[in-house]
Amino acid sequence: MNPAPYASRREHLRTKMQHGIAVIPSAPEVVRNADAHYDYRYDSHFYYLTGFAEPEAVLILVAGDKPQSLLFCREKNAEREIWDGFRFGVAAARDEFGFDAAYPIAQLDEKLIELMGNQPVLFYPVGRNATWDARLLRLREAVKARSRNGIRAPHEIRDICDALGEMRLIKDTHELDIMRRAAHISCAAHRRAMRFTRAGQHEYEVEAELLHEFCRHGARHPAYTSIVAGGANACTLHYVGNDAPLRDGDLLLIDAGCELDGYASDITRTFPVSGSFNAAQKDVYEIVLAAQYAAIAAARPGRHWNDPHDAALRILAQGFIDLKLCQGSVDSVLESESYKQFYMHRTGHWLGMDVHDVGEYKIGGQWRKLEPGMTLTIEPGCYIRPADNVPRELWNIGIRIEDDALITASGNEVLTQDAPKTVNDIEELMRHE
Repeated sequence: MNPAPYASRREHLRTKMQHGIAVIPSAPEVVRNADAHYDYRYDSHFYYLTGFAEPEAVLILVAGDKPQSLLFCREKNAEREIWDGFRFGVAAARDEFGFDAAYPIAQLDEKLIELMGNQPVLFYPVGRNATWDARLLRLREAVKARSRNGIRAPHEIRDICDALGEMRLIKDTHELDIMRRAAHISCAAHRRAMRFTRAGQHEYEVEAELLHEFCRHGARHPAYTSIVAGGANACTLHYVGNDAPLRDGDLLLIDAGCELDGYASDITRTFPVSGSFNAAQKDVYEIVLAAQYAAIAAARPGRHWNDPHDAALRILAQGFIDLKLCQGSVDSVLESESYKQFYMHRTGHWLGMDVHDVGEYKIGGQWRKLEPGMTLTIEPGCYIRPADNVPRELWNIGIRIEDDALITASGNEVLTQDAPKTVNDIEELMRHE
């Protein structure tokens, strides 16, 4: 583990703080049932600054004339390690992860009362965890009780999440290396799913192929619950039942990506269960693909966040008119929002440690400009449910095409380009299996 990127981020955050103390806890363990826990996932803000993956851990940053980075974590415990596995312990965590000092987690409250003394500002993730809100307010009151000794409590409380969100929005080289590897693994999983899929299988059988490919390359978990939606199920945006049989003549929409070393990938591909698109499916698919190409072309430095969405929307609107799903001109369809019967979500979101990653989309009420180092998804779609105003041959066609893109100095890099998405490439891959 290389502690340098994490130490650099901590220093950057202290610079943004200027003065004061920050308290950033990791996520708690969560009981699943009886004495079993859900697989542990650390808090993204905490891990971004530490690289430390154990539960029961808290980062303290002190900014100002005497800057410090302190970790509170579990002590070594031979008996618990027999049952639960390895722990770094205090001394090793300090040395391996590059902290100025480390302390047992049991000493946190006592030390925090000391550390908060005479600090002007207390930073922490305000409102994200009611237990922590109450705990830090209680500790602040304990500092106030020492006022007769000339010790002042922080007079101001600020949310640290805004500063961290802006930092995480621009990915460094360490992060991009992980995200490229995650994208590579997820692309392989989608190719595997295309080669595997046949009529008569169930959606969960295809999901198992995705998970197998993730895991065998070291990505132990999906970044989110995989969507494996055949036929009409693809018209439910967040379908996760994944238990229906796959039928010849239907499309299969897969929205799935792995998480690797804390970073998400997010890919959607839609392809025919039989291996060949029928005429109606191909017509709709080509419209969505053209919309995605237009959105990708608009994802460039200096363009605004909303430009890729607007570019995709114009292509989709014209396509819906051509399919007789909408009436009128492109401008009238956009103004009336009649397209929302068939396309009701936006064309992308930030991507990083969280699938829907942190960072503002607007600055001062205006869509922010795209900058090198930002990573986002580009995912137009079309979802056609049975309705009186819909030609029957288009019923239950649900299509989404999603890629992960990095904004570069000259344009963008599509991280997930190895997952086939043209009609010819998809049919060619499926034909040779």
